[in-house]
Amino acid sequence: MDPLGACGRDLAPSGAQLLDVHRIHLVEGAAPPVPPGERTAMDRIWDEAVLANPLLFDGPVAACAAPGRDGPHGLVLTWARTTYRRYGLRRVPGATACVAPLYTDVLQPTPGGRLLMGRMAASTAAPGRWQLPGGAVEPPVDGAPLDLAALRRNAARELAEETGVVHLPAELALWGVALGAYGSAGVLFLAPRRPAALLRERFAALTAAERARGREPELDRIAFVGSRAALARLGGPGADRADCLGPVVARYAAGAGVSPGSRGGG
Repeated sequence: MDPLGACGRDLAPSGAQLLDVHRIHLVEGAAPPVPPGERTAMDRIWDEAVLANPLLFDGPVAACAAPGRDGPHGLVLTWARTTYRRYGLRRVPGATACVAPLYTDVLQPTPGGRLLMGRMAASTAAPGRWQLPGGAVEPPVDGAPLDLAALRRNAARELAEETGVVHLPAELALWGVALGAYGSAGVLFLAPRRPAALLRERFAALTAAERARGREPELDRIAFVGSRAALARLGGPGADRADCLGPVVARYAAGAGVSPGSRGGG
């Protein structure tokens, strides 16, 4: 989840791409230094966000610094270590130290060809917004690499934490990459099909367990969509925007669930 809002994760009407990617190479770089004036604005925005939602935390995050193509179906993603606070600079006009989110999403299909969507709960930064299960990528620790295997683990963990649906990371196939007009990069994975009834059962068990512990689930509802029209009927914030969900649903429906990334190396 992006604590400071959805804009970095959206595909804007222009300059956005949904790429058929078969392989990804991740390279660590350095985040640009934050000038004093921008740091003051960044800290103010973060403090205001925390006042509005005390559950936010300024944890470590891997930001996307510079995506680039590596042949027709390859992608190089340069990433940098930072914290969620840095994303507040996207709200500062003319800021020079902006970075964009790097995240993973999971396409969880049913045998009938529909995809699971989750609605963000009232306690999150974007209440009522529908999205694929997923979240921000955390930087590795103890010298571990940030590679495609790490992204698969991140995707599997986010899917389990948000929906209660468990897959081994190796079961998730690289499906594509969403590049946002504002620099965000979302690595999309395709999960094995599961019956909708089972997915509802797992989600209900997860939300009941979370509330029994006194915690509010990140998603308050799930639904299944198989077309852009069905997606639009969900409503909620951003339902009529040209974000990543429409292109993803359309491509999945057109391809009958084929995993483009499974055809290439990893």
